[in-house]
Amino acid sequence: MTHEKVLVTGGAGFVGSHLCEALLREGRSVTVIDDLSTGRWANIDHLKRDPHFRVIMASATERALVTEEVARHDLVYHLASAVGVKLIIEQPVRTVETIFHGTDVVLNACARYHRPVLITSTSEVYGKSERIPFREDADVVMGPTSKRRWAYACAKALDEFLALAHHYQSHLPVYIVRLFNTVGPRQTGQYGMVVPSFVRQALSDRPLTVYGDGTQRRCFCSVHDVVDGLLRLPANEAAAGQVVNLGTQEEISILGLAERVIDLCGSRSTIDFVPYEEAYGAGFDDMMRRVPDTRRAAELIGWDPAWRLDDIIQEIAGLADRPAPLLADVVRG
Repeated sequence: MTHEKVLVTGGAGFVGSHLCEALLREGRSVTVIDDLSTGRWANIDHLKRDPHFRVIMASATERALVTEEVARHDLVYHLASAVGVKLIIEQPVRTVETIFHGTDVVLNACARYHRPVLITSTSEVYGKSERIPFREDADVVMGPTSKRRWAYACAKALDEFLALAHHYQSHLPVYIVRLFNTVGPRQTGQYGMVVPSFVRQALSDRPLTVYGDGTQRRCFCSVHDVVDGLLRLPANEAAAGQVVNLGTQEEISILGLAERVIDLCGSRSTIDFVPYEEAYGAGFDDMMRRVPDTRRAAELIGWDPAWRLDDIIQEIAGLADRPAPLLADVVRG
């Protein structure tokens, strides 16, 4: 299956910018829709001279624009979203509205022109489930609605329900990917992402800030492996209408991660523990483990992540001093 013209919402974001690079390397024409609310122009500035790349600085919630652009393209990647625990806690209304409204707009446009669409979801959808590893067809366990943390998970779950409803009702080719802690170059710690935050602190010999007691465990996956999966899935029609985990099973505690970063960076940093209540306010809820079952990705597309955690940390450390974004040379419409 060939998709020569590709539309990427959120293409100036961390994952989106790497995806755009990969699509261009494959000889595709790429259009990005991004309002730079959480993305950065610096992420895609190096692509602007490619004649097969264009940027529209706008929100994915702009229905007329999105509908017009979807009609011009063969494949849509919908990555635009509110991101990060910090943003979720501080701006819950924006989180819910941005996520669901944007997805509704994109799916309706894709349904109108029957364009295949891949939607990135999140491991947060599994909620507080303790059935490890997380399997795509397993039950999810959400926390109470009084805890703002779960607004993101519920909004993403609703995205999935809506996408699968379109697939059932009109046979729209939809591909849903649940990402597990994707990390790599260009990721910012601005919205609470732990690995770039630790690396930047370690490189300047500042204390690494660990929230809680550091015993919570996570699996970190390279953006390069994730993009490989994002490229492969829409090429396999058997993956349409399915939810697919992309992540590694190399599990580490957050305290262990801090120690690993200090060691790999040759840092003199110490570790400071900050209570959840101090970082996020009273009543913050968290889960202790998040480990994906990735057999479905292996079966559908032969996906097997190649990057190890040490390699990921070292790559990020080598790019930690990227310059600030330049908001220029953006095409509107």
